[in-house]
Amino acid sequence: MPSPSSQAASATEKKSRFSRKKNTSGEPGRVAQMKQLFTMSRAQNPSIPWWMALAFVLGFGILLIIGLLLHHPIVFGFFGVLIGILLAMIVFGRLAEKAAYGQLEGQPGASAAALSALRRGWYFDKEPVAAEANRARSVNDLTSAAMVFRAVGRPGVVLVGEGPATSTRKLLESEKKRVARVAGPEVPVYLLRVGQGTDTVPVADLTKRLNKMDKKLTDAEVAAVNKRLRALGAAKPPIPKGMDPRNAPRMDRRAARGR
Repeated sequence: MPSPSSQAASATEKKSRFSRKKNTSGEPGRVAQMKQLFTMSRAQNPSIPWWMALAFVLGFGILLIIGLLLHHPIVFGFFGVLIGILLAMIVFGRLAEKAAYGQLEGQPGASAAALSALRRGWYFDKEPVAAEANRARSVNDLTSAAMVFRAVGRPGVVLVGEGPATSTRKLLESEKKRVARVAGPEVPVYLLRVGQGTDTVPVADLTKRLNKMDKKLTDAEVAAVNKRLRALGAAKPPIPKGMDPRNAPRMDRRAARGR
């Protein structure tokens, strides 16, 4: 028969296993992050709460009407609340992501923040691989500088430029020649320029554009090309602070499928 001390130790061990761990990292919890994201998104787009309320009422209302017609308003009303919350969160995720990209628009280093939302299978550099700061007023002021970021995936190597049109195009062409010498002639190299206007890609559409490109390389070839290009080095201008598109909530596809 176990002693009282051993029973107490066992009870303490079981409690510690199932007790909630304290956050000692200093980072805000999930709820705090959601509140912060909601506050920043609403500041960018004040109509977000109204769109969320409309989505909830729409989902709840449809299920409630069906329940009334089938003479089961309580059951369908309960599921209507769940569907309404799900629709409200989907709308919030889409609008929060759009607000995040809107906040990044026009900031130096916005391309890097957008590339961080790429799907698995892409390699990208958080810092520009080339930068032309001749127009900048100081080393830390790159608001008018041209910069080039690099992403490597199955479509090939994608060079993304941002900044003044003329200097960005020259920098992209120069970096393309440098990449082609290292990557090899069999690896496609694409040039994109982020911005507003003709021959540009909005920062909000950058990842969509890359994910839609035709796949030319295998996973092993992508890893090998990225390893060779890493030796080229990178410039280190600052990356913009603010909302991160990766933190915008998205619908749980498994939950939607009932898994």
